[in-house]
Amino acid sequence: MMGPRQEAQPALFYEFSLEDHVPPDHLLRSIDRFVELSGIRAYLADFYSHTGRPSVDPELLIRMLLVGYCFGIRSERRLCEEVHLNLAYRWFCRLDLSDRVPDHSTFSKNRHGRFRDSELLRYLFEATVARCIEEGLVSGQRMAIDASLIEADANKQNSTPKEDWDARRIDPADAPRAVREYLDVLDEAAFGAASEVQPKFTSHSDPASQWTAARKGPAFFSYSDNYLIDTDYGVIVDVEATRSIRQAEVGSTRTMLERVKARFDLHPERLIADTAYGTGPMLGWLVDRKIAPHIPVFDKSGRADGTWTRADFEWDAENDQYICPEGHELKQFRRNYSDPNRGPTGKGTVRYRALKEVCQVCPSKAMCCPNADARKITREEHEDARQVARDIAKTEQYAISMKLRKKVEMLFAHLKRILGLNRLRLRGPCGANDEFLLAATAQNLRKLAKILPALQQPRNA
Repeated sequence: MMGPRQEAQPALFYEFSLEDHVPPDHLLRSIDRFVELSGIRAYLADFYSHTGRPSVDPELLIRMLLVGYCFGIRSERRLCEEVHLNLAYRWFCRLDLSDRVPDHSTFSKNRHGRFRDSELLRYLFEATVARCIEEGLVSGQRMAIDASLIEADANKQNSTPKEDWDARRIDPADAPRAVREYLDVLDEAAFGAASEVQPKFTSHSDPASQWTAARKGPAFFSYSDNYLIDTDYGVIVDVEATRSIRQAEVGSTRTMLERVKARFDLHPERLIADTAYGTGPMLGWLVDRKIAPHIPVFDKSGRADGTWTRADFEWDAENDQYICPEGHELKQFRRNYSDPNRGPTGKGTVRYRALKEVCQVCPSKAMCCPNADARKITREEHEDARQVARDIAKTEQYAISMKLRKKVEMLFAHLKRILGLNRLRLRGPCGANDEFLLAATAQNLRKLAKILPALQQPRNA
């Protein structure tokens, strides 16, 4: 028999509990156990006025932002709507049914003001890393680093070619916020000072972003999101925003390693990365700090004509010379110079030469130097560190490290496909840094929730 028509009849009184309507296996229940925000009010105390109207609770704003980044809600306007409608979101944000959700404009006012001035988002991210260390998910022994391009909120139609761009003509007083931030970072190694080469195009709306075609497709403006992770469980221990060029990405490695050493006393025994990080200065910096570089060497000494390369020559460190496969010596100097200007150049490279009369009668000249009178080999300043990396590449541990490096790539895939961070919504270096920090915080919280889920309470029969 068909039942009666269902009609809404408002009751005079309701007995309703959000706690009872959030499923025990909901992701936010597990995440909530690892979100400790009781200290942010004291952290932000100096950035609030002692007079005026009471502000929106900063803990509420942070909880809402965490919901947005954990569930890929990119728009803050839409985030406010979702928190208004979703019971689990209200429960996580400590909002009752009758509590009003803050207006979306509140986020912009706090982000551009006290949140950035206090570096609150960096504080929140590092608090999450500290919790991961406390839970035993970070050992600090093996770390990996990589960078991923994130498209900036800019387009080519609103840009200027490099021959017409002159930052000196910009008046900071009349410039938008993102342009003022660009002027502030012109001398920073992660942005303006990373390279003397000017980009082909510069965006008017976000000039700090980099015009790049690194994806082998249509070029676009972007920032690089740099992750330093602990390979035990894939926890992100540091994050940095830079220009999308190799020099800036490699330079961020030093910044992040020094920062995790200062903040968490983490000093890895090995660092895992791809070939882009295998430059001589980078490898030398790691070896000097007793960090084993599990990194392919960035080397252009190979030859395409089939003749002997530098790797075919044996290095004799004791006598400061190379030995060719025929047993002949290649020396830097064959006599002492009284004039110091004729000694080593001091430019980071030295050249070793064989004797002309030896090479001319050598039976292997066609395989060594067919188009030169004598063989010459250039040795860079950090060649010893390069050799350390080459020797590590022959070990079984190196093969394991190359597999562990994929954990960084998996985090970037999760960032773009699950959290939806394919394109930045905020502009400027500060905007990119804010989004990268919040996304990394959300990924670490989801990692904690997955590895250490909340205990489910049995339901009453």
